[in-house]
Amino acid sequence: MKKTLILFCWVLPFVVFSQKADPGLLKKVQETIQGFRGVVGVQVLDIKKNTITSIHADTVFPTASIVKIPILIGVMDKIEKGELEYHQKLVYKDSLFYAGEDILGSFKHNESIELSKVLMLMLTTSDNTASLWLQGLVGTGSAINKLMDSLGLPNTKVNSRTPGREDARKEFGWGQTTPREMAELMRMIVEKKVVSPSASEKMLRLLGRNYWDEEALGEIPAGVFTASKNGAVNASRSEVVYVNHPKRPYIFCIITKNNIDQSWKKENEAWEMTRRLSRVFWNHFNK
Repeated sequence: MKKTLILFCWVLPFVVFSQKADPGLLKKVQETIQGFRGVVGVQVLDIKKNTITSIHADTVFPTASIVKIPILIGVMDKIEKGELEYHQKLVYKDSLFYAGEDILGSFKHNESIELSKVLMLMLTTSDNTASLWLQGLVGTGSAINKLMDSLGLPNTKVNSRTPGREDARKEFGWGQTTPREMAELMRMIVEKKVVSPSASEKMLRLLGRNYWDEEALGEIPAGVFTASKNGAVNASRSEVVYVNHPKRPYIFCIITKNNIDQSWKKENEAWEMTRRLSRVFWNHFNK
């Protein structure tokens, strides 16, 4: 793993600086987000042409549940090192319970479950009890944050239950990132540069089973493979998506904060904007 990570740290600056802007798409994005009551950050990567479209892409935003991608990487790193096994049995304890509507939280004390299924719950249904359990298994946010640093992502951090990051947690919640870094992290997974090629492929498959498919994913034809993670808290909604478009595969990350509309209805302003942006991206790359 170390060779892969070191190689990427040398390559990343060249990749970022060699990317060109897409002024046509930028104009469409600016028109789509105009009037949004909050702060919105957008990063779009055209993988084939290596072009980018950025708005507030280096601004730090709350991750909400997108932080589960860094947690996933922490788990896969431990599996690669032989410290965890993908199909090993874990034993659920009542002390792991996190209040909410999680599936894992309904388990009985001392009930067993495979690590692979805990991963599935974290990513597919965004189960918080599962996510915090896995975060603890890999050495808390401290270990995950070191991995993010090694990947050249200094602004992508786990804050919750992580010593020394109490102030950051007050400001950003569970985790923090920028649209550029989260889009690049998804790109690294797609290009098999995280942990190992086989681990990256496994992560991509896991991220391709998202239950929450009514926002950005809802604007992409069902027959097209996508890998994604989304997150939501009252004043922030976020989504990062890889779209394996048959002609022009692309990745986008949309994150908001300081949202005026903090409702949880389908017509929430940030979710409406996310659907519109996803539609713009699909049409742009499908022309």
